[in-house]
Amino acid sequence: MRITLAKTAGFCFGVDRAVNMAYELAEKECPAATLGLLIHNTRVTTELEEMGVRTIDLPEQAKEGETVIIRAHGVSKKIYEQLEKSGAQICDATCPFVKKIHNIVYENSAADVPVLIAGDPNHPEVMGITGHCNGDVFVFNSSEELEKILSENRELCKKRIIVVSQTTFSQNVWKICKEKIKIDCTNAKIFDTICFATRKRQDEAEELSKKSDLMIIIGGRHSSNTVKLKSVCEKNCETYLVERADELRTINFSNHAGIGVTAGASTPSALIKEVLLEMSEIVKETTNMQVEEVPSEAAITDEMNFSEALEASLNAMSTDQKVKGVVMGITPTEIQVDIGRKHAGFVPMDEYSADPTANAAKELKIGDEIDLIIMKTNDAEGTVMLSKKRFDAQKSWVDIIDAAEDGRILEGTVAEVVKGGIRVVSNGARVFIPASLATERRDEALEDLLKKNVQFRVIEVDKQRRRAVGSIRAIIKEQKKAASEAFWAQAAEGQQYHGVVKSMTNYGAFVDIGGVDGMVHISEMSWKRIKNPSEVFEIGQEVDVYIKSLDAENKKISLGYRKDEDNPWAILKNNYPEGTVVEAEIVGMTTFGAFARVIPGIDGLIHISQIADRHISKPQDVLKVGETVTAKITAIDYDKKRVSLSIRALIEPAEEAAEEAVEEVAEEAAEEVAAEEAAE
Repeated sequence: MRITLAKTAGFCFGVDRAVNMAYELAEKECPAATLGLLIHNTRVTTELEEMGVRTIDLPEQAKEGETVIIRAHGVSKKIYEQLEKSGAQICDATCPFVKKIHNIVYENSAADVPVLIAGDPNHPEVMGITGHCNGDVFVFNSSEELEKILSENRELCKKRIIVVSQTTFSQNVWKICKEKIKIDCTNAKIFDTICFATRKRQDEAEELSKKSDLMIIIGGRHSSNTVKLKSVCEKNCETYLVERADELRTINFSNHAGIGVTAGASTPSALIKEVLLEMSEIVKETTNMQVEEVPSEAAITDEMNFSEALEASLNAMSTDQKVKGVVMGITPTEIQVDIGRKHAGFVPMDEYSADPTANAAKELKIGDEIDLIIMKTNDAEGTVMLSKKRFDAQKSWVDIIDAAEDGRILEGTVAEVVKGGIRVVSNGARVFIPASLATERRDEALEDLLKKNVQFRVIEVDKQRRRAVGSIRAIIKEQKKAASEAFWAQAAEGQQYHGVVKSMTNYGAFVDIGGVDGMVHISEMSWKRIKNPSEVFEIGQEVDVYIKSLDAENKKISLGYRKDEDNPWAILKNNYPEGTVVEAEIVGMTTFGAFARVIPGIDGLIHISQIADRHISKPQDVLKVGETVTAKITAIDYDKKRVSLSIRALIEPAEEAAEEAVEEVAEEAAEEVAAEEAAE
């Protein structure tokens, strides 16, 4: 006869976490109470009570100074509020999986968005989930109950609804219910919230029951988790649920060649040990049969103790074994995961990703499922060290080989600049890209690519040495060719583009306008005279340009940058007609006059005859460069781009006015004298 223990039998992560938190409080002699039974196990509950951790049913039953432990099932939002108002200290041992469901229903439900929960309406976990919903809640424990809810509430089929499940809900029933909801409710948002460990335990129990003649389920009869296990197994073979080892005496083990054993999430290791050893004794006494060891599972023989049996259940966890882990916690040094085994799993941060820019704290959240490889098992400490980086590398290496064969484009992050090129990390696999194939032009700095995402094509693979060589330049060329073809198919003069300055010469600048380059001649950069393109542009600058002319045959594009509205001659024509008086800066001297800046981009000539109201030998006798003078625009020649200015024109009218004023005063005085003489 063989007795086979399921690998995932016993405490799940959430229950184990809650029990450990309670024991830690008890060992510190902190007054504590659990709100409801911590787990469905009399032995653990009794032991905690003996250590001073009592059980209460209502928040108001907590004593002053007492810490209230919220069990793994979780509680409603209202209970949290009641505990906070009472001033009690809260030790929240809610299972992370359950907490995730609380967040889902709270964030997604509303007054007009009801929630459907698959589970037992009287189970504490379901009651807690209900207490975090913001609208109507409907609970169903079977496909028949779901059918009834939908038939009695036809509006649900048209409404936007949220659907979740109890973490320990039957996976088979959940599949049936999901299909029903998908067909009837077109606006349903379904979240798969059955606990990973629960799914694993149910799947293993089902498989084990198919290979066994008899199944023993160890756990509390009031535990939803345990009841589901019994339901799963009894479809395949004779199944019994036991809470204590002595209950085995009522079971007939004769005529059963293979016996499978599993345990619910609330079943401690000590109880599993008692049941297994008691079963081994019963089989030996009543059947006089030898108990065989099963290589693929943990087997209890009459020579094995419980520790050896647990060790046997971990034999399959060899180095490099691939497993799935559920994130249970993230610290600066490691990621804590549940891999559905008795050992605690952890991923060191340097084994998270080959990408140096990866940040586990930002990329992961509690409850996420990740693929891992077992690196080392420490039975003494009860831990398993795992690596996501190595799993990714193995999977990615297969992708690299396939990409080399089919020529598809891959993406990755430039992790480092090395001698002769760069290394790109693509989903955990490293690919070397030579400097000559890393950039479009050889003069581009490789350091500019560091930490950037790039596309490349694998051009060479050495399977034996696990080395791959790629090319970024090949992709750039392909992309530029495609962009060029698309551009010339629709390009026309006058089209505007937002481009990037790629390079400059003495006579102009080349601008990338989306896969093709055009040139802005130095004469098209500014309305004022410039000596070098660097006075206006710089490499990498984003600029708005337009097509001035196209040479499709030679694939040449002439671009314009300066705008008509910025043309100083247009500004002069609109705002400075002939006769306008301006403040102008002297910018140059000649023998025949001085040049003054009318507006930026236009200088006017003040002829030597127009500088003063008297004869001068040279402009420098009156003016100096940098001086600002008041002058009148006397003439504008737009064709020849010439402006004439005069200072004298503003002086002469003033002198004539003064002479006229003197004459008027003289006439008035003469009139007064004549009047006086006449009076005499």
